Amino acid sequence: MSVHMVIELRDREGAQTVVQALDAYKARLRAGIARTKQRLAAFESRYGVDTARFLLEMTAEDLTGGDLEYVEWAGEARLLEGLEAELRELEHARYHLP
Repeated sequence: MSVHMVIELRDREGAQTVVQALDAYKARLRAGIARTKQRLAAFESRYGVDTARFLLEMTAEDLTGGDLEYVEWAGEARLLEGLEAELRELEHARYHLP
């Protein structure tokens, strides 16, 4: 199901501002995704296990950093999921300037 959204602006310049804002937000999402992937890669390298396996099989007791490190790693994984989902939504958004 698609949703249509109408934004009325005074002139074409305003429309360009909205398009630029969306592009800038997508760029920030991409940067956040890259940073999050780097942090995940550091955990994966430290423990020799990928994040998917960590989430399925490991507990805080398996990590030298204990609960705090577990929460950080799991939190980064969830953050990545959210950032990627948001970017996917915006990448599929279509707009038309008359």
